[in-house]
Amino acid sequence: MASDIVAQLADSLAKTGVEDGELSYKGQGRKLDDAQSVEEIVKEIQDFEGLQALRLEGNTVGVEAAQAIAKALETKSDFKRCYWSDMFTGRLRSEIPPALNSLGDALMLAGARLTVLDLSDNAFGPDGVKGIENLLKSTACFTLQELRLNNCGMGIGGGKILAASLTHCHKKSSAEASPLSLKVFVAGRNRLENDGATALAQAFQLMGSLEEVHMPQNGINHAGITALASAMQQNKALRILNLNDNTFTEKGAIAMAQALKHLASVQVINFGDCLVRPAGAKAIAETVSEGLPILKELNLSYGEITEEAALAVAQSVKGKDKLEKLDLNVLVAHEPCFFMFSSDDEGEPEDDEDEDEDDDEEDLEDVDEEELEEEEEEEEEEEEEHSTSKFSTPVSAPRPPDVSSFLSFPSPDKLLKLGANRALLIEQQVDVSDAPKTAEAFLKIASVYKEENRDVKNAVLDSIDALLRKAYSTPSFQGCSFVSSLLVLLGLIKSEDKVKPVLVVPGHLHALEHVVQQDYFPEQSVAVLEAFMSRNNKILESCGNARITLQTTLQRVKSES
Repeated sequence: MASDIVAQLADSLAKTGVEDGELSYKGQGRKLDDAQSVEEIVKEIQDFEGLQALRLEGNTVGVEAAQAIAKALETKSDFKRCYWSDMFTGRLRSEIPPALNSLGDALMLAGARLTVLDLSDNAFGPDGVKGIENLLKSTACFTLQELRLNNCGMGIGGGKILAASLTHCHKKSSAEASPLSLKVFVAGRNRLENDGATALAQAFQLMGSLEEVHMPQNGINHAGITALASAMQQNKALRILNLNDNTFTEKGAIAMAQALKHLASVQVINFGDCLVRPAGAKAIAETVSEGLPILKELNLSYGEITEEAALAVAQSVKGKDKLEKLDLNVLVAHEPCFFMFSSDDEGEPEDDEDEDEDDDEEDLEDVDEEELEEEEEEEEEEEEEHSTSKFSTPVSAPRPPDVSSFLSFPSPDKLLKLGANRALLIEQQVDVSDAPKTAEAFLKIASVYKEENRDVKNAVLDSIDALLRKAYSTPSFQGCSFVSSLLVLLGLIKSEDKVKPVLVVPGHLHALEHVVQQDYFPEQSVAVLEAFMSRNNKILESCGNARITLQTTLQRVKSES
């Protein structure tokens, strides 16, 4: 009996959110065809005093069912939020406009003042926009703050109708001293193209109140992007701008970069897959460098930008203390080049505690395996001595230096035992056509660096010089990928591949300080390292003077270049 009461209570809580006046049927998959099928819903709406929100997403609503629900909403003057995404699955397109008209008419009759209207994932096309046209023009939308129409197939025609409706609403509401102040606009995947985007841009410019704009995948090229850029410039409180997967080209990117100079509140910029190209990326980099003080995320991935442009962008975020993510996942002259910032506050990738434990376990495993290997070598030497004394057979020739053993479990002694040809042996062992593996080898060699031991110090630097000279003289070597891999392995940026960083030791930074002063190391890579090393990062705190020395050297080399 008690379990039944609990079940009933859980069901009731699932449907209603009394505290915020919300009645929810979200994701229940109901097929609501006629008045009879919605009798329960209608009664609950009627009985719900102070109803402010109705969730119908994830169900399928026919015309008669919509009319019955609408009738129940006619008395709900407190109503504010429509969560009506994905509620026409399997319906004829001709059914959607009359259903929306009925619901909209009811809200107007009730005297509702909407703050949220979400009709995303309803493939209603231009006719569907006509179904909400009257609602958008009415007093019910004077207070609208969020309009979400993602993946509705509006097309150019629907975009124009929507723009005209918003413009009408703004003018009418302004006349009554309560101008429409839309804050969030979402209309991705709608095939708006240039004409639809340009029409909406005019409405955006008129309102000037937007804080979030999401319009990815709309087939907009530079003409529409330029119009949107002009409009965004007038929305001073803009925080998020997502235009992913449209076609900026240089013209659109430069126009958007100019607009962003006037938007100090921007926190997230997503221009991924937008073909910004080198000139556009550099223009955006200039804007980022000069302003956008609270920028958190910048995505210029897959924009067909060059390594030089990517490095300019990376350099531009220097000093952006709020920055959490920089995505430049690009193809540079057939070379993958990936940068992704992690948050300075985090210091390490997500799931820090778990990964810290994993890292500790790996460190212990490394030590154990190294000790085990040394013990095995001692046991083999003892066995050789024993067999010699027992059987008087010739002692076998000593094993040749084992580079693989050193790179698997680096130690100063192993490096020195490789002998005078150690640099050549390491150079031959590492495949420099694989930039990430080259970066990994670099850090392993650098990890055994000893400032106080001249022999070890020279062995490390000679080996690193040989390895990187060969790498940078190899046509197929991916310099950008090498630097980004270094930063990932040092834990200064995140990788989508969840690469675990190494335990950073002073030797890594001492070796880098040496490398950045060599003629084989590119000036642009110096600028990138300087940008990352100058950021406050807990990972480098344990390296003390090595970090300070590296930063000083990077600044000097950069100024001399």
